[in-house]
Amino acid sequence: MKIKHSGFREYDARWLYPNDIDLNGLEELGKGLGTQVVKKTNKENPKIIVGHDYRSYSDEVKKALIKGLISTGCNVEDIGLSLTPTVYFSQFKLNSDAIAMVTASHNENGWTGVKMGIEKGLTHAPEEMNELREITLNKKFIKGIGTHKKIENFQKIYIQDLIDKNKLKQKIKAVVACGNGTAGVFAPNILKGIGCDVIELDCELDFNFPKYNPNPEDLKMLYAISKCVKENNADIGFGFDGDGDRVGVIDEKGNEIFADKIGLVIARNLSKKHQRSKFIVDVKSTGLYLKDKILQENNCETIYWKTGHSHIKRKVNKERALAGFEKSGHFFFNKPLGYGYDDGINSAIQICHLLNNERNKMSSIIDALPKTYQSPTMAPYCKDDEKYKVVEGLVKEVENIKKKNIKIDNQLIKEILTVNGVRFILEDGSWGLIRASSNKPSLVVVTESASSENGKKKIFNFIDNLLQKTGKIGEYDQKI
Repeated sequence: MKIKHSGFREYDARWLYPNDIDLNGLEELGKGLGTQVVKKTNKENPKIIVGHDYRSYSDEVKKALIKGLISTGCNVEDIGLSLTPTVYFSQFKLNSDAIAMVTASHNENGWTGVKMGIEKGLTHAPEEMNELREITLNKKFIKGIGTHKKIENFQKIYIQDLIDKNKLKQKIKAVVACGNGTAGVFAPNILKGIGCDVIELDCELDFNFPKYNPNPEDLKMLYAISKCVKENNADIGFGFDGDGDRVGVIDEKGNEIFADKIGLVIARNLSKKHQRSKFIVDVKSTGLYLKDKILQENNCETIYWKTGHSHIKRKVNKERALAGFEKSGHFFFNKPLGYGYDDGINSAIQICHLLNNERNKMSSIIDALPKTYQSPTMAPYCKDDEKYKVVEGLVKEVENIKKKNIKIDNQLIKEILTVNGVRFILEDGSWGLIRASSNKPSLVVVTESASSENGKKKIFNFIDNLLQKTGKIGEYDQKI
């Protein structure tokens, strides 16, 4: 039996399969999750909904997980091939006590994992993940007799629900790219159903991901969408990740628009109808929210919070925020706009509504924002068992630099945010971020300059110099 302890991450679980976890280990994980759900719900036979993505091994992984769940007394309802938001939606529609989605999201082939939740609309937080790890690794399992039944055609219910609520007034020509991931079964049909003229790009299911990983932050995917948008004179391009809870956006000129800026224009639009609202954004997001005139005019507040879909979901819920936006492409719409969870297709739909309402090109809507110069998310390799200690050391290093009045891009550090790693903010609002990745053996680096491309690079060079001095950093996945 194999189950590597480091697979229990901040807000979900991910392993290389079968090297770091095997089928027996996955059954143990099911026993651990089932035990946790029984205890949390105080029910002898809680109902848990399970779905899986399209990877070649996901079905066998799911079956092992279900075997463990049933052994603790859980009544499992299996909705089959799904997106993660399909499973989230099912908890409301089928009124279940918990959910488990077998997916490694956008991670490369060879990875598997589980996204889990008990309270409706929320997923496991670090405390619940720690509890799950302790139960599972120490085999503190409850025994019970559960059941297993398949729910047929639930995908159609999810698809139709989004179509029925979101008919467009004006047709939008949209490139829909799925990287041969699971979203290919859902996104084209839904966007056609609401009234889009859809150009499909890599929507055929292929678990080998032959062209690029289905990751809307991956430059290869973004370049492919850009090319397709320009060739087809499309109004917008959408790129969905492997399990469909994130979306990347390309404007009609073929330019990438980072999700945090998409979030800002959506927030601006929403603030007109929903004054005094709160918005939650992650620490990788643009600094423009804090000084945005339209948000200020409508008395809206923006809170920067920990990166990670679970963290932002919970903060949106706790603060009763109207919406949350994460730079990786997770968008969260709370009541009255949604149930609070992240759904990449619903996010694309909201962008279509924005284009309908503004009656303007996406590039013009974005150009109305103040100009900043952002880096992509960059991930230098750092061992799982070292990355958090490395970041702790860098927090102290940056604090010392602030105390000593050392300048970066000829500016002093004005403020340091340590809610998730270290984000240092310069005098003109430019900033840099270093944090530990929640789901891979790497750090995360992002920079934004308020003045120039050169300023962005100078902030990155400053960060890279700090990282290299640690002696704990390997190759970057991408660099500016």
